[in-house]
Amino acid sequence: MTPTPPITSPLTVRKASAADLPALGRMGAALAQLHHDWDPRRFMLPDDMAGGYRWWLGKELENAEAIVLVAERGCEVLGYAYGRLEERDWNALLDACGGFHDLWVDEAARHSGAGRALSLAMIAALEALGAPRVVLKTSTSNVAAQRLFTALGWRPTMLEMTREA
Repeated sequence: MTPTPPITSPLTVRKASAADLPALGRMGAALAQLHHDWDPRRFMLPDDMAGGYRWWLGKELENAEAIVLVAERGCEVLGYAYGRLEERDWNALLDACGGFHDLWVDEAARHSGAGRALSLAMIAALEALGAPRVVLKTSTSNVAAQRLFTALGWRPTMLEMTREA
């Protein structure tokens, strides 16, 4: 008798809820740690980063101009995306836009389509809020993210440079 292959639940993307905050805190802390590992002089890593992300994203769940999404398979949260409407910024010469601030997919779920699905859902959600464009930043070390974002239609526009005092 041939064994039956395991049933794989479909990947879904939905708005995050307060019940997701433990996972969001863990994933936000992992995102911060990754950036800190790439460049500890540029990226902060305060104590209790997971608690800080739980607080911040929990607050943003209540913000009508913010979007917090999770990708899940079955009952397991695989990743998240965070963005919000941003006002005109004269310092950055950036008109009002949707700011796509965070994208994280747990390592075991990478290459599953979760990052792409979260990105497309974030674009749609920000555009539904009236964003005329979506702007994001990615670490120069994050080549995989740059490939994903380029494939989804983003183009490079700025390069941040840092000089220590």
